[in-house]
Amino acid sequence: MHIWDADSIALHLDGLQCGTFSFYGGNLMQTKTKRLTESAMLLAVAIVLELVSKAFIPEMPFGGQVTLVAMLPVVLISYRHGVKWGLVSGVCYALIEMAIGAKTVAAAFQPGYFGDGTMIVKALLMCVLDYLLAYTSLGLGGVFRNKIQKPGVALMCGSLVALGCRYLCHILSGYILFSGWAEWFFTQEGFPAWGANLVASLTPGVLGWVYSIVYNGMYMVPELILTALAALLLGKVPQIVRKMDV
Repeated sequence: MHIWDADSIALHLDGLQCGTFSFYGGNLMQTKTKRLTESAMLLAVAIVLELVSKAFIPEMPFGGQVTLVAMLPVVLISYRHGVKWGLVSGVCYALIEMAIGAKTVAAAFQPGYFGDGTMIVKALLMCVLDYLLAYTSLGLGGVFRNKIQKPGVALMCGSLVALGCRYLCHILSGYILFSGWAEWFFTQEGFPAWGANLVASLTPGVLGWVYSIVYNGMYMVPELILTALAALLLGKVPQIVRKMDV
């Protein structure tokens, strides 16, 4: 018969505690590694979808492009792992987008890109609004993950919020940096007649806002609708929309 003294009991409990910590600590580390790996894969999918889109889908006449729901993977990261991690992933996506658009970013720092004015300040503002804030906001895609029970509806509503915020960032950037092109934009050959009517009836300030809304809406509104529909369909696959918590 084994006699348990105070020292042996203490050692036994200490070993049990260490074993328990090792078990849960190992699970936590495994979950974090899985989250990091999965997020990296989804970001890679987003980039591939964008590059494929650039190869097969023509750009809009005045710039901008609709993609094959390239932003949905970033929205999905936020839905599966929560908004905080979604925003972290959104920052990473924004930096990747800046690397992809390196020619545009570099051109913004060259004389004449914005016409007259403080070039560096406007270039930095473009980087913040059109890249950092615009793409980081996709991390809001999981905002309804615990508020709406149906995964497809929650993911769809989250995508509307995320892409809507990106759209607002582009609208603000367009007004601040490019509203001087508004009259030219609305009076181009081939543009509907209502464009010239807007130029004649609106003040320059209001025209600048309308210009930015219309210009960015030409590609962002279709993108937003397509992404929302794809999110609704994706929500029917339980394995894809399963929530992962650390």
